[in-house]
Amino acid sequence: MARNTKKQRSMALYEAIMNLKDLDECCRFFDDLCTPTELRSMEQRYDVAVYLMQDQVYTEILEKTGASSATISRVRRNILDNEQGGAMREMILRQGLASDEEK
Repeated sequence: MARNTKKQRSMALYEAIMNLKDLDECCRFFDDLCTPTELRSMEQRYDVAVYLMQDQVYTEILEKTGASSATISRVRRNILDNEQGGAMREMILRQGLASDEEK
């Protein structure tokens, strides 16, 4: 089998996440699953997405999160600007974290 063959996505992880009972169990689950660096990276990208939805500029986001301009651009492009970002956008809106203009 060729090395560059794309493996089909396993739904088991996502189903397990949906079955977590509360925030504490969710935190413990991700602590078990991810390294601290991986967690900080995901948390940072989520924070960047929230700040972008609040119409904050790159320099403010960089100051608040420590994310590079490349990371901020990637989050905007991959999570907020294209069709792939629908779930992230919806979650931020549902939590009431977006600017009034986004709502």
